[in-house]
This record gives sequence, C-alpha cells and structure tokens, in this order.
Amino acid sequence: MRTHATLAVMLALCLDASGARAAEVERIRLHSREAAVEITPALGGRVLAFGRIGHPNLIKIGDPVASQPTPAVSATADDIGYLGHDVWLGPQGGWWSDQHVNPARRDTKAVWPPDPYLAFAQTRVVARTPDRLVLEGVDSPVTGVRLLKSFAFDPADPATLEVTALARNIRERPVARDLWFNTRTSATTRVYVPVAHARDVRIDGVQGQTPAWHIVDGVFAFLPADGTTTRRGKAFLQPSAGWMAGFAQGQAFVIRFDHQPRAAIHPDQGQVELYLDHGTDVDAGLLEMEVHAPFRTLAPGEAMQARERWTVLPYGGADTPQAHMAFLCAELRLCATSTTD
Repeated sequence: MRTHATLAVMLALCLDASGARAAEVERIRLHSREAAVEITPALGGRVLAFGRIGHPNLIKIGDPVASQPTPAVSATADDIGYLGHDVWLGPQGGWWSDQHVNPARRDTKAVWPPDPYLAFAQTRVVARTPDRLVLEGVDSPVTGVRLLKSFAFDPADPATLEVTALARNIRERPVARDLWFNTRTSATTRVYVPVAHARDVRIDGVQGQTPAWHIVDGVFAFLPADGTTTRRGKAFLQPSAGWMAGFAQGQAFVIRFDHQPRAAIHPDQGQVELYLDHGTDVDAGLLEMEVHAPFRTLAPGEAMQARERWTVLPYGGADTPQAHMAFLCAELRLCATSTTD
C-alpha cells in the first residue's frame, strides 16, 4: 500500500468570480451559474478546485502546486504531493511491470510512485470554452497510453460537471489496464457509499491505525475521527449502485459513475476505493474518493473511456448520517439499495 508525504494544510480558497491566485501553475476556470472548477494543463491536466460559486474549495491540493510547479518528467521521478483530482491507470500492482524504461522498478514489482508521464507532464489544450475544456496528454512509455481528458458542465444541470478520461494504447502490442479516477478531499469530509453487505468490503491498513467503519441501512461510511488517533488505510468496496457522496463545508459533493459488476473490476482493486490518512490533526489529513472503470486489454491503437458526473449542492442541514442520507434521497433520489453483484 502506498504512503504519502506529510500533508500540507488545505488551501481553503473560495471559488469567487475574481479567480485571484498566488503564483502557481496555470489555472483554467470553467463555470456554470452555480458551480466552478479550476484545472491546470500542467501536472498531467489536474483538477485543483471544485465547488459552489462563493463556497470553499472541496478539492485538497498540496503545497508543491506552488513550490514545485514544473516537475521533471522521467521514468525515475518520484511522487510529488500535488493531490487534486488525477487519473491513474490500474491495477496498482501493474504500474511498473510492463515497461522497459525503469528496469529496477519492474524487477522489484514497485507499486509506487504512479506513472510520472501521466502525473507530471504538460498537457495540450485541445478545446476550450467558458464551460468546457479538453486536454491531451503525452505518450507514456511506462503505462503505454496517452490520455485525453474532458471537463464540461451539463447545460441541463448547472450543478453538474462531467469528467471524462480516454486512454489510447500507443504501443504496437496490447496493453491491459483500467481507468482510475482519484479525487482528493479533506479527511473531515463525511463520505457515503451504497454497499449491501460486509462481504463487499475489504480493508487494507496498518494494525492499530486501520479506519473504523460500518454499514448502516445499506450505506458504508468511516466512523467519525475523534482527533486522538492516527488513522491510515484503504477500503476496497463493491458498491451496490453507481454513486458516492461527501459532505463538507456546507456542500454536498456527489460523484456518479457507471455501476459495474464485480467481475469487470480487476481483482486487486474495488470499483470504489476510499483511502483515509490523518493524525490527531484531522483537518490536515486526506481522504481519496476513487473509482475504477472495467479492466480491459487494448489492441494497438485501441482506446477505452470512462466518466464521472460531479454534482455539488448547497447543504445546510445537520452533520449526521441520517440528515445526510435524507438529503441525498430527497434531492437526488440517491437512496440506499439492497442489491449487489
């Protein structure tokens, strides 16, 4: 399981109309009348901010966005804690197994860091309007793909952003991968995933630090942090429906995706994964909301695509699971389900 460098304090910047920022990487701001997103063409084409207009940023980013805006891109590069929303290629156990540019990582079956060509390279702006952006990445000699990322507000639903990733095999032989969305937020975010049974949950963590969790009325959630214990670990989940939701800073953040049967997801992964990492200062911690698309073998030149739909709504109710679920059911018809694959 991967480890993270010391996490920086969240940049609690509001998504106001001015868009004023410290000197960092380039940011492109898209907006509807209700929500806004900020994306940098640098760092592989990474989302740095998302939320209701005039509300705090729900996406957690790290200090290196400002302190290391131009990382070196090579097969020997290590991870840098930019955080934000990123796209990886799964499974994690195969990150360095099918490449020849870093034999040492291949031979040791390295599971960290992620592909530097996907994470660090400058992307090319293919299309841009006030509510849509398309970015093309570079050919990666590590994972053997080129990514095309698209971000667009739904004209019929101004609270919803569609996030799409397309991976094309750039090799002259097949590659076997899955598309993996990773959205970082604060460890204080209360996240819910529809999960029918405890057998649909696998927890990977360090003894004594593994996050506590439960399933109530068909919904998985981590138990709230008490601020006295370090919690670090990952939940691998087979959801019973294609959504998860987080509540933070007066907003409800819902990620919807195409629900897949268990057989479509690589056995090392879960369709939904939640990675939690915090010490006694929970505000400085991290929670990753991750989604895997089906594992596929691509012929030379073949492409695969996956998408998420991000909806952000104002929330002024009680900070309890019962109130959160009642809101999701009433406002978005996302009620718990008892079915699973």
